[in-house]
Amino acid sequence: MNTIGIGLLGAGTVGGTLIHRLVTEHAAIAAKTGLDLQIRRVAVRDPSKPRTFDIPEGLLTTEPAEMITDPEVDLVVEVMGGQDPAGDLVLQALQAGKPVVTANKELIAARGAQLIAAAEESGVALLFEAAVGGGIPIIRPLSETLAGERLTRVMGIVNGTTNYILTRMSEEGTAYADALAQAQDLGYAEPDPTADVEGADAAAKAAILASLAFGTWVGLDHVPHSGISEITAADIRYARDLGYAIKLLGIAEDTPAGVSARVHPVLLPLEHPLSAIRGATNAIFIEGPAIDTLLFAGPGAGGDPTATAVLGDVIDAAREILAGAQVAPRIRFSEAALADFGGVPTKWYVRLEVDDRPGVLAQIAAAFGEANVSIKSVWQEGTDDEATLLIVTHRAPEDAQQDALAAVKHLDCVNAVAAAIRVESEEL
Repeated sequence: MNTIGIGLLGAGTVGGTLIHRLVTEHAAIAAKTGLDLQIRRVAVRDPSKPRTFDIPEGLLTTEPAEMITDPEVDLVVEVMGGQDPAGDLVLQALQAGKPVVTANKELIAARGAQLIAAAEESGVALLFEAAVGGGIPIIRPLSETLAGERLTRVMGIVNGTTNYILTRMSEEGTAYADALAQAQDLGYAEPDPTADVEGADAAAKAAILASLAFGTWVGLDHVPHSGISEITAADIRYARDLGYAIKLLGIAEDTPAGVSARVHPVLLPLEHPLSAIRGATNAIFIEGPAIDTLLFAGPGAGGDPTATAVLGDVIDAAREILAGAQVAPRIRFSEAALADFGGVPTKWYVRLEVDDRPGVLAQIAAAFGEANVSIKSVWQEGTDDEATLLIVTHRAPEDAQQDALAAVKHLDCVNAVAAAIRVESEEL
């Protein structure tokens, strides 16, 4: 039997599930792979903390640096999360010539270029399949299977919390606050849900997807993002009437100006495959001239799906150690331009609360026109003091759309800009 010693950094939800799998499914894994995967050390902050899973006696340590240098540890699994101290510990392991498996999307998005370069220099693997999409296999397809395809766009639902909230709002008319509370009760959302609902979590994943899809490093600071906290049940209803669903999407595109990546809510045509993704499910939609379109969907969060992806990387890294040769292809990047989001063409849905009197629409159309934004359609709901205009624009540079929105806000006939949400569709 080929024995590989594993050191874990962290033993939270994912780490605990992985430990449980490595112990209880040891014989099954060995039968399938010929690998004897042995946990040697588990580094945690507090060994006395109560846990819902058993850690074999004698494995816990509070000295992660010593664990990394332990000669019995052949590969390191980082599931502690965050950038500090995880980033420095991963770097230390790579520089020590030990392959690393991580599920840490925040770390890869922020320091991925540095860590990938360190892995390359040491001739070891850095694997992070679980960093995006949980149990969905997406990193390997982008970096291996589709490496020869010139992809044009990757977009997806990469945060299960926000998709669950939007599903409840859409299907049951639930208010945002109530849907968020339901997500927290079910464990989909953290007590502090800011990273999820304001788009930061999805932005880290979008940075990774963009980097792999287009072969140039897209750092987290190049991914503008916004969240769903301002989405209302009224907008979901209006969107459906117009033929759209509202989703929080990570979008990465190869544009004439360079690679663009962003995260924000969008109105997506009801016939688009991503519009049908419900609940906490994640889904990633890939477009390219030879493949046309591909859809990857499945559970994107939780201990079991994420631990499955981590375990797959562990097996690949273990095989590479035993083979003494490269098994997982190394990820490489080349220099390419990154597009300024202000110049990227976008479309908008705008909901305005207005005075219902002659000339109002002409003033609004003039404000859009002066910003070089053309209006595609206008729909009015209500009359008198409760008049609402629903406007969908044609495609125009993002900066122009923002200028039009700012101009409309200052019109005397506009009482409020109640919503402004981008639209994703093939129409101009």
